[in-house]
Parts: sequence; structure tokens; C-alpha cells
Amino acid sequence: MAKNQSSASSSSKINLRPLQDRVIVRQSDAEEKTASGILLPDTAKEKPTKGKVIAVGPGKLDKNGKPMEIGLRVGDTVYYGKYSGTDVEVDGEKFVILRESDVLGVLE
Repeated sequence: MAKNQSSASSSSKINLRPLQDRVIVRQSDAEEKTASGILLPDTAKEKPTKGKVIAVGPGKLDKNGKPMEIGLRVGDTVYYGKYSGTDVEVDGEKFVILRESDVLGVLE
């Protein structure tokens, strides 16, 4: 398996494989309370915009038909736009499928 092909660690194995330049991100939990300590009800919680990459597609094809390398790796913690990607639920877990270009940054 090439280093940028879809892969996931054994603890986060799912039956979902990203295609082309897409990545699958496990969403972080929504904030339970504000910085000042006020507890938030479910209806007031913001959609998470941070998560961990659990699978990476092979990359878009260039004009010669070869996959272009993706700059993200399994295990990266990333930030993405609030309305980016497609939310999916697999076996009760929530994930977001994003294009590489929807990722705003990688936490180092």
C-alpha cells in the first residue's frame, strides 16, 4: 500500500474508503460549556470544526493519470470550515468527508 493511500489504524477501522483527494475526519466532541463555565444545551452547541484524519484517499489524478500526493496523513488533527464536507454516520460514529482543499490547517 502506498503511503498516501487510504488507511486507518486498528482502533479506528471503518468500512468507508475515501476517493480521490478526500479525507475522512472523526469529529471532535462539541464544546459542553463556554470559557466562563456556562453549560450549553444541545441546541446551542456549535458544529465541531476540528477532528482527526482517520483515512486518506489516493489523490486526484493529474493529466497523465497518476495520483497526486495529498499533504495530509492519517492521525493529523485538522481544522475545517463550519459548513465544509459531508457529515456521515457509520456504526453510530460521526465522521466528515472533506476534500483536501476544505481543510484549513493542521495542528502541529
